[in-house]
Amino acid sequence: MSGPNTNYDPVEVSALDPAAIEANVAEALAAIAAASSLEELKAVRLAHAAEKSPLALANREIGALPPSAKAEAGKRVGQARGQVNKALTERQGELEAERDERILVEEALDLTVAPGRRPIGRRHPLTLTAERMADVMVGMGWEIAEGPEVEAEWFNFDALNFDKDHPARQMQDTFFVEPADAGLVLRTHTSPVQARSLLERGAPLYVAVPGKTFRTDELDATHTPVFHQMEGIAIDEGLTMAHLKGTLDRLASELFGEGLTTRLRPAFFPFTEPSAEMDFVCFVCRGDDPGCRTCGGTGWIEWGGCGMVNQNVLRACGIDPERYQGFAFGMGIERSLMFRNSIADMREIIEGDVRFNTQFGMEI
Repeated sequence: MSGPNTNYDPVEVSALDPAAIEANVAEALAAIAAASSLEELKAVRLAHAAEKSPLALANREIGALPPSAKAEAGKRVGQARGQVNKALTERQGELEAERDERILVEEALDLTVAPGRRPIGRRHPLTLTAERMADVMVGMGWEIAEGPEVEAEWFNFDALNFDKDHPARQMQDTFFVEPADAGLVLRTHTSPVQARSLLERGAPLYVAVPGKTFRTDELDATHTPVFHQMEGIAIDEGLTMAHLKGTLDRLASELFGEGLTTRLRPAFFPFTEPSAEMDFVCFVCRGDDPGCRTCGGTGWIEWGGCGMVNQNVLRACGIDPERYQGFAFGMGIERSLMFRNSIADMREIIEGDVRFNTQFGMEI
């Protein structure tokens, strides 16, 4: 800022030049008139009426003028700023009125229109699948049993004929509850409920056990550390593998449709002897597509393990193996849901996205 100048010539101070001030006013008025919204008008206000606007800078130069020139320059700059501020106020009033009219139209409510219904809730498809499987078993005369998820190691392993050095008893496969010598685990299958049922009810016995289980698996498209199973055990006089296959055939047809071909493939489980894996013909390609992604081109889909209950299990639960025989089976409920509804990634089941649930509709 320059000091007092007794030889002041207004033309020498460019910011106070009358032509420059008129040009600034004209530019401001044009910008104000062109503003089509309150947001645009705010930008115009900052450019032409704020502290760093040309007219504000010109007003600062007045202090450097001699007293004889200050009055005339102050009047000229003040009138210019007043003209701009007046135009801003008028334009703001116009734009606010336009906004209010627009809101009245856009946000108008028709109180005569019937209100829309709230979105219908959806039960999780995993719950629906578990209940459907349980319903099938109840329809065949079986009972549904439940048990604790934090289970005694004896029920989870020893009663089911698992050796002390069996890999499943290692921390790499099982969640052990602290302290380490407590003898408690998060159950790795629902089979402990079968042992509990035999001890509590004796034989004959027909129970199915749906429930949550835990294993130290990494979460990926086909595995999750927390999953659900449904296992079943039948103990009675004269039961054979034929009864087992007939039971599983009925359950498979109810879940996946009539006419589904199944097979029993030899396998090994500590708690059954003989043991088998239950497979069924791929319901997508029916065994005719070597490139089928559902069955991997084999034509068969593995569903779950089964077999005749090992005599050691019967003895551990106080059942006479000379009089009673029985069979047991178990399959993953997530796996059944994936097969039944063509779900490719198990993570979709557990992520909690409501859009996943809504595609299954509402069932009671």
